[in-house]
Amino acid sequence: MRNKKAIKFNSRYPSIEDLRERAKRRIPGFAFDYLDGGCNEEVNLRKNTSKIREVELKPDYLSEYKGFNMETELFGHTYSAPFGIAPVGLQGLMWPNASEILAKASLDYNIPFVLSTVTTMSIERASELTEGRAWFQLYHPAENSVRDNILARAEAAACPVLVLLCDVPTFGFRPKEIRNGLSMPPKMTLNNVLQILGKPNWALQTLKHGQPNFETLRPYMPKNLNLKHLGLFMDKMFSKRMNEEKIAPIRDMWKGKIVLKGVATEADAEKALKLGLDGIIVSNHGGRQLDAGESTIKPMTRIAKKYGDQITVMMDSGIRSGPDVARALASGAAFTFMGRSFMYGVSALGKEGGAHTISLLQTQLQQVMEQLGCSRVSDLPSHLI
Repeated sequence: MRNKKAIKFNSRYPSIEDLRERAKRRIPGFAFDYLDGGCNEEVNLRKNTSKIREVELKPDYLSEYKGFNMETELFGHTYSAPFGIAPVGLQGLMWPNASEILAKASLDYNIPFVLSTVTTMSIERASELTEGRAWFQLYHPAENSVRDNILARAEAAACPVLVLLCDVPTFGFRPKEIRNGLSMPPKMTLNNVLQILGKPNWALQTLKHGQPNFETLRPYMPKNLNLKHLGLFMDKMFSKRMNEEKIAPIRDMWKGKIVLKGVATEADAEKALKLGLDGIIVSNHGGRQLDAGESTIKPMTRIAKKYGDQITVMMDSGIRSGPDVARALASGAAFTFMGRSFMYGVSALGKEGGAHTISLLQTQLQQVMEQLGCSRVSDLPSHLI
């Protein structure tokens, strides 16, 4: 296990909300809306966090306490904290080089980094920066030959965990993105150009690192696509609805661990178990897909109670702080992931944002554990009220 770096964060930004506010000031409005927004009326976006924060924990003040240890074993590797960096699409749009910043920080601080198929860094580069520890999230391609080629690349890059996405059978209806021209096909409006001119640091960093592109998909994309044809390509590229028939051959091909992300019901959790998968991530895509659905903490609690001793149950969506991590773990999650929190950090602080956010979350979680008198994260369920 790699030695973790010392926990140290910038005291000017001691919360994820502080990072969010600074990010909002530093990046163009269309990029912030893409990062911050949800679908439809954003009911589930807000509910995700508010429902997590209804979970209460009880302290144990008078018992002997020998200190905390937040190390967590997951799929044969011991991580330094019970949280990781969730896959996020188009990371380089929000802050130039964001994917690389976060991948490097994940290695330095020994937490998992999950690369999305549709973000702005290739599988090979992610593997290089994480010394072969990056997980890879697959958007299922429409063509099996492309699927097989991407999986071969991920295997050659030594990705230890393959994450299959199941909660995007259709693209979410996101009014902010539609207004900003970030729907498919995308378009650059005069308003977007004016927003870029108002954020010169973002613009200069974009010039330095280059226009963001779908680097993992580059080998399969026709050259010199215009924006209209890019939208058509992306629509044809993916077979959006995941099912058991698509998962079974991947399970046969992939030699490493497989996790299904986007599980929201006990029925889908049971199917994952029967398919021989190693883990599930209970998620609603950060409130970006189904506004009328449940917040993540509710189904995760039920699924962990029913299946947690048979399959590794993890959670993302709505987690914004160390106390939120503790609440999710106490409710039954074996591990947690965050997407927006880390992107707020990088958008706010650039190359220091990954390290800052990890250190901040570790410090917050440490304080909760010490306050509860909880020595190990696996003991957090005993503090659940």
